[in-house]
Amino acid sequence: MDLSLGAADFVQPFQIEGLGLRGRLVRLGPVVRSVVTRHDYPPAVTALMAETLALAAVLASALKYDGVFTLQLRGDGPLSLVVVDITSAGDMRGYARCDAARIGKAAAGTASVPRLLGAGTMVFTVDQGPQTERYQGVTALEGASLSACAHAYFRQSEQVQTAIILVAAPEPDAALDAAPGGNRAAALMIQRLAGADDGDANADENWHRAVVLMSSVRADELLSSTLSPAEVLFRLFHEDGVRLFRQRPLRAGCRCSQEKVERLIATFPRAEVAAMADDGQITVTCEFCKAVYTVAIGSA
Repeated sequence: MDLSLGAADFVQPFQIEGLGLRGRLVRLGPVVRSVVTRHDYPPAVTALMAETLALAAVLASALKYDGVFTLQLRGDGPLSLVVVDITSAGDMRGYARCDAARIGKAAAGTASVPRLLGAGTMVFTVDQGPQTERYQGVTALEGASLSACAHAYFRQSEQVQTAIILVAAPEPDAALDAAPGGNRAAALMIQRLAGADDGDANADENWHRAVVLMSSVRADELLSSTLSPAEVLFRLFHEDGVRLFRQRPLRAGCRCSQEKVERLIATFPRAEVAAMADDGQITVTCEFCKAVYTVAIGSA
């Protein structure tokens, strides 16, 4: 068994062979920091953003696609929108829209979905390009935590029985007075595929056993930068045999560019372009990475 830590940000696929289940372990450090440090989010929003990044990574890793997987949280609360996307190559980005004054210090470090988002929806989208059909799944936000909302979605699906754990925490060496939040994040997911254990009289018992074992993992184990994924998974599932597959690296990466901004502006009516211009220029800021682009209206 390979006990190496591998990349700082990764998806670790695995299989619990004795129980016939598959799973994914995600750890994110630099990706989370890259996303949240570009924005001045309240601590509670930072924590939920970190969990959303981990959830998007673990869900996308279970799919076969060539394009972009997007996870959106929309609500009527002070946090109205969270968007995270991940390409099939492993590039991640995200941003949130919130009313920081409404969130207030009372929610510091608390990634409560009802408190932040209120009533709303969770939307999954897989976009594989203009020549393919876009897949989208929509479900209501039901649960106190993001993991509970994900469980509610899978309960409504007859295809995949799924259990997910999400955790986020500040860096361990952060200053004592640093704002709490999610500068690191992790996700652990196991799945029981429909039809995979047909005829197995112990299938339900095996699933319950795996969920109980999974629930024993500690947040610090999932987030650890020194404990390898092999060590974490072996501690949980060694009695049933756990097989690890090749790690998939993840990284922060935005897809914005000067060319894309110019192409977008060129699609607007001339009158609208003229109204947006200031001294013959339009300035556009990417909501994801905060890069600023300036376009002369004559070149758009």
